[in-house]
Amino acid sequence: MAMILALDMAGLPNRWLMVEEAITYHARRMVAWSLGEVVATYHGGISRLTGERSSLSTASIIAIKGAAELVRGTHLEPQLTNAALFRRDRHVCAYCGGAYRERELSRDHVVPVHRGGKNRWMNVVTACRVCNISKGGRTPEDARMPLLYAPYVPNRYEHLILQNRRILEDQMEYLLAKVPRYSRLFV
Repeated sequence: MAMILALDMAGLPNRWLMVEEAITYHARRMVAWSLGEVVATYHGGISRLTGERSSLSTASIIAIKGAAELVRGTHLEPQLTNAALFRRDRHVCAYCGGAYRERELSRDHVVPVHRGGKNRWMNVVTACRVCNISKGGRTPEDARMPLLYAPYVPNRYEHLILQNRRILEDQMEYLLAKVPRYSRLFV
């Protein structure tokens, strides 16, 4: 089933929600506004007074009241995961240029951790296992393995795209509008 894109009241994307979580926000009257198509409707009981059955529907994009505090509290740099890294780099090895399946890839630190490199977006690239082993604990220059592309930090919008494989058309349109043109999503 589709995920729901949760925004703060200013329209900044926050996270992906399960449909049940989105319906809970509706039931608690915490949805400020919504966009997109209705993706799910949940039915409740029948009112003794009116004889009508209650229902709650959710659109594919919802703005949650009070969510600005959640967004403000998050780090400016999105969480680094292998899955998101591999998607950012389009499953292409930064050294040989080959395209691989996720299980054939690894995270490579451009400046190795033992030489002061950090485990951050700007210091990691996707590498096939063969190239990662060949490079070892050296920099690309020391290993004579130049990078074919430079690492970068995905913005909030791109990061949400990298997290979800089943994005609805209206959600993708909303997110892509704020993805920088240098993003590999446009390659």
